[in-house]
Amino acid sequence: MLSHPMPSSPPSGAQELARILASAGNHVAAGRYEAGHAACMEALKRAPNSGEAYLLLGVIAGEYQNHARAIELMDRAVALAPRHIQALALGFKARNLTALNRRGEALETAEASAALDPRDAQTLDMLGVVFTRAGLHERAAPFYERAAAIQGTPGQFYNLGAALQFIGRFEEARAAYRKCIAKAPHHAQAWSSLTQISKATREQNDIPALEAAFAARSGHWEDGLNLGHALAKSFEDIGDPASAMAWLDRGKAKRRTVQPYTAAFDHDLFAAAMRSATLPPAVGAGAAGYRDAAPIFVVGMPRTGTTLVDRILSSHSEVTSAGELSDFSLVMKRMAKTRSPYVLDAETLDVAAGLDPAAIAEAYVRRVRETLNLTGRFVDKMPLNVFVAAHLLRALPDARVICLQRHPADTVLANYRQLFSTQFSYYAYAFDLADTARYFVQFDRLVRAFAANLQAERFRVVKYENMVSDFEAEVRSLLGFCGLSFEPACLDFHENTAPVATASAAQVRQPLYTSALARWKRYRPALDPAIAILVEAGCMSADEAAG
Repeated sequence: MLSHPMPSSPPSGAQELARILASAGNHVAAGRYEAGHAACMEALKRAPNSGEAYLLLGVIAGEYQNHARAIELMDRAVALAPRHIQALALGFKARNLTALNRRGEALETAEASAALDPRDAQTLDMLGVVFTRAGLHERAAPFYERAAAIQGTPGQFYNLGAALQFIGRFEEARAAYRKCIAKAPHHAQAWSSLTQISKATREQNDIPALEAAFAARSGHWEDGLNLGHALAKSFEDIGDPASAMAWLDRGKAKRRTVQPYTAAFDHDLFAAAMRSATLPPAVGAGAAGYRDAAPIFVVGMPRTGTTLVDRILSSHSEVTSAGELSDFSLVMKRMAKTRSPYVLDAETLDVAAGLDPAAIAEAYVRRVRETLNLTGRFVDKMPLNVFVAAHLLRALPDARVICLQRHPADTVLANYRQLFSTQFSYYAYAFDLADTARYFVQFDRLVRAFAANLQAERFRVVKYENMVSDFEAEVRSLLGFCGLSFEPACLDFHENTAPVATASAAQVRQPLYTSALARWKRYRPALDPAIAILVEAGCMSADEAAG
């Protein structure tokens, strides 16, 4: 982690200190944190002002999820260490601030580190990660490029590829993923990302290499999941949906065993959101909510057109996309002071009903505007905000909520085909086809309740199929709903150059296409168990399913 070149004739005490710090760095780099901690404490006995020792102790604290302590230790390292270690310590501090969802402070700290002009790959890559987590992909890319040029590890090439993909530089992204794979032939995430932005053909594809990687790594559930999805995408590309579904099932199987989906959690969350649909008017000083320049929330299940609508709206001269933000739920969680480890859960929704809606909204708006440097209208397209739609409208009387819906079977298929982050438990339903169908049923009931109870001039359901079939009319209607004048640029959403950090990064840089409509019909009979659940729940008719 830290190098310690030995002077030609150092004093014995300095030489021993350098040896201890080198040993501590090696222990920490290898994950031997107890040994690393002991070596750091020995170093501090000899040199109480050793910035390097404090940095390493901060790294250990962060690895044990003690982020507040890690930040304190990094501050001491910055105060005591030479310039190049200050940059690294600030990078680690920014990473820990990010882990605590203190985005504004994390960005400020990352910029302070960048101002010191770090030259080591570790600091550069870490700064790229901090900017990426804040949604600043264009800011992140140069740091990844410099890190990859200096050291060129598989992880650095992967991070570079992801940033380039998000900002629409697909050829360069593919090249970065290929460099990662050349160094690590079984790098599952690189394979998965590469296949998502590439089109396989029967004549030219990576299926043999993917199958070999799956055979080598399938025992590791996360690698098996990534490689299973990559193989599924490849077989879809060559026109073999049956094999694609088989690979999805193989890829997800071990994940279902290792971390079973907790359906009861989502059931309770849906029930709490349903209760919020009929909340009585707020009382007290903040009952009227907080007046702001009308945020626009785009919600719904993933893969139903939320990114498309975000791009359409943010192509307007008065609107900026803020990306997928957890900020409203985070603010609610902090004010509700509920004890669960989840940002969004049933208890928090219920407690939030008694909070001051204006205070929630003001804290949310300030956080978004300050940390993302936004003025004017903005779009927050976090799909999970559907659970807090009623709270949003209570808190922000000028806001609009647009909820996307897509054909039930296409929605289930699209979510099952999507590789969601394994660190994000809210999409864990997608590891099983039947669970995905049952989740959709609950979502459908929630949207019906919102449509029946929330103000129609502030909550609108938009059908993805209508967007495709009558695009200009739907765009004009959307803009009118948001109080925006029509601008032709909104029809040319695919020319919007802003970064896209979602699974639709490639699709929304193309004109609208119809090939995704009624896709579910091509995936039978593998999809039939899910269709049966949808029919039984009344989300699809038996006649349509039979046809």
